[in-house]
Amino acid sequence: MAYSVMSERHSDLEFSMSELTGALGDSVTVLPLLVALAVTTSVSIPHVLIGFGVFQIVWGLYYGMPMSIEPMKALIGLAIVGTLSYPELAAAGLLAGVVLLVVGRFGLVGRLERAVGEPVIRGVQLAVALLLLEAAIGLSVENVSVAAGGLAIVAVLALVGYRHSSVLVVLGLGAAAAVATVGMPTPRVPEAAIFPAGVPSMSPAALEGTVAQLGMTIGNAAIATALLCGDLYDRNVSADSLSTSMGVTCLAAVPFGAIPMCHGSGGLAGKFAFGARTAGANVLLGIGYLALALVATGALLTAFPMALLGVLLVVVALELGQAAFAPITDGRSLAVVASVGVVGLAVNVGVAFVLGAVAFWALSRRT
Repeated sequence: MAYSVMSERHSDLEFSMSELTGALGDSVTVLPLLVALAVTTSVSIPHVLIGFGVFQIVWGLYYGMPMSIEPMKALIGLAIVGTLSYPELAAAGLLAGVVLLVVGRFGLVGRLERAVGEPVIRGVQLAVALLLLEAAIGLSVENVSVAAGGLAIVAVLALVGYRHSSVLVVLGLGAAAAVATVGMPTPRVPEAAIFPAGVPSMSPAALEGTVAQLGMTIGNAAIATALLCGDLYDRNVSADSLSTSMGVTCLAAVPFGAIPMCHGSGGLAGKFAFGARTAGANVLLGIGYLALALVATGALLTAFPMALLGVLLVVVALELGQAAFAPITDGRSLAVVASVGVVGLAVNVGVAFVLGAVAFWALSRRT
């Protein structure tokens, strides 16, 4: 049964099984990073989950669609490998928030989007799809038998017409395995505090990480995600609006213990792949994150079988990869898409975006 109301942004707000499964499709791009953060840093996982929960709801209702909320992967990756401490991560997130808010409010991202060319943006989508596929393989090889079982579940449910439900079944099994391993923690309300895991501290490493992150964020989380909103949901969402909302998110969330967050084409494709069509998915996922914040511990998260998430990431990667290639028909544009995707996988999404833009401009000048 589905319940729906009308939001102010001409989109049904529906609460149904497909919205629930679609919501969980976004979480598979988030949970692996949260597990790694819990193991390697001093971050407060309950505060991080509250940040995700609040802003899933806020931006879902604001945009009136299943808008994605993801970690800023370049900065989070640097924190996981030990290059950034949590105070440095917080400082980088605040700096990124200021920059994104300013460029969004002055319309600079939209100007860049018009100059870059659609094949480059599609290439960024492909790069993210390839990175998700790489992550999926990495997670799956940690426990091949578990991954094979998860793949079998997804395949069987898809064959009988319940592909969207596979995410609910797979995540449910993983959660049950985690609870069976470490037990159910006692619910506890996280303490409200300013910078509960450490006061921000700017450093050369944090500044370099911010620059790398902004390249990825502008290319993927703003421009590529804006394009994907039209592809998947027939919605006209500007890249400048997305940049502004990401800036607001970082500036509002990081001081209360959350991590730097952004939108992203991977999470958006994940929601669509598993059935989300309205902002109801964001409300459901936001409530889920807030509930998980009451019981989440590092031990509980690390007990979750990551190989199961790898299986679901494959589905998300295929959805995003299909969206990247679907509108492209001429050979030159296909070459640009493929080249940007490969460079993004091999080097960095931000670097691929810049190089692709320069190459596309040079090719356009020759015609």
